[in-house]
Amino acid sequence: MTNPGWGGAPGEGTPPQPRCVRHPDRPTGLSCTRCGRPACPDCLRPASVGQHCVDCVAEGNRHTATVRTVAGAPVRTGVPAPIVTYVLMGINVVVFLVTALQAKSVMDNGRGFVNQFTGTAVFDSTLFGRWVLSPVDVATGDWMRLLGSGFLHFGLLHLAVNMFALYILGRDTEVILGRARYVAVYLISLLGGSASVMAFEVAGFTAGASGAIFGIMGAQAVILLKLRRSPAPIIAVIAINVIISLTLPGISFFGHLGGLVAGAAATAALLYAPQWFGAGQNRDRAVRIGWIGLGVVAVVTAGLIGLRVAQLRSEYGL
Repeated sequence: MTNPGWGGAPGEGTPPQPRCVRHPDRPTGLSCTRCGRPACPDCLRPASVGQHCVDCVAEGNRHTATVRTVAGAPVRTGVPAPIVTYVLMGINVVVFLVTALQAKSVMDNGRGFVNQFTGTAVFDSTLFGRWVLSPVDVATGDWMRLLGSGFLHFGLLHLAVNMFALYILGRDTEVILGRARYVAVYLISLLGGSASVMAFEVAGFTAGASGAIFGIMGAQAVILLKLRRSPAPIIAVIAINVIISLTLPGISFFGHLGGLVAGAAATAALLYAPQWFGAGQNRDRAVRIGWIGLGVVAVVTAGLIGLRVAQLRSEYGL
């Protein structure tokens, strides 16, 4: 018997299966419900109706407005990681370990004495001696002390208290302000604390992150006001810490106060300046004005430090 060959050879007359537009080597029976192009399972994403290819998803995202916080920072999906806060904590811990190793003491890493012949302070830790805030030394041109002192701590307890406060306060503030703005407010607060010490606590040596942390407290108070929520809880925390600063010996009240004022002023400039100068709904202009406001606060803070340095040089004949 013979095969009559109905329909010709196998496969003849069968239309070829479509292939994925992004992977031509992959046959597929699926397609994007938005553009209609064939796509393999790896190139499709679930949508409210059907499934969209990755190109259509990307195109849709480009035309979707980014959700932002009151400070203009993009809202991140999931649980945002406060990376900057953790980095700042890490820097403080590393600096403390260096000073503790140099001083061979965890609880007294800031131990030092004043040389009665030269009148200069000598610390067991070289790094501590170079960075601790001494207004007269800053007036001689040792500018690093203005920032470096904010990463030094007198003993393990001082470090632990400040890092716990930074962990509690810094995470939410970073998420709302955004990483870059948060770093700017933190550093301006640190400089504000140093400026206040330069003005009102010439004698002695000052160190610690608490000036910057007070600035974060001030930032949170301003943020709550901008959100039209009660700032009473953070104001209560500030008041308690101010009382502690005034009553316990060895605490720099003016360092805390300067950081608080600088942090609040920087955040107010960031959040309210765009409104004051009529940025309206223009997001780019609002961001630009906010950064200009931060810059103005930083310049004013630096100017106050420069003015005080000039006064100290005149008083001490430096």
